[in-house]
Amino acid sequence: MASDLSNDQIEAFLADHHAWTRDGESISRTFQFSDFNEALGFVVRIGAASEVADHHPDIDIRWNKVTCVLSTHSEGALTSKDVELAITFDQFAG
Repeated sequence: MASDLSNDQIEAFLADHHAWTRDGESISRTFQFSDFNEALGFVVRIGAASEVADHHPDIDIRWNKVTCVLSTHSEGALTSKDVELAITFDQFAG
């Protein structure tokens, strides 16, 4: 079970991860790559990590850009699962 994050915890995450933005009870980031193949490879990696975490983001791929939106819908809030997966995505993007 994931724990709901307080506003202070969310703001601390966003302060340390400037590329992520908050929209209500979700966080999102657009990653840019050199081409479609690189973007698709990133989607495969984050998809596998999401499956292992049993936490599935909304993913939008547009040629060399991948937008990820994370939210814990079952909790109606941002949780530790969201920021943990966001950090994993950042690591994959390099």
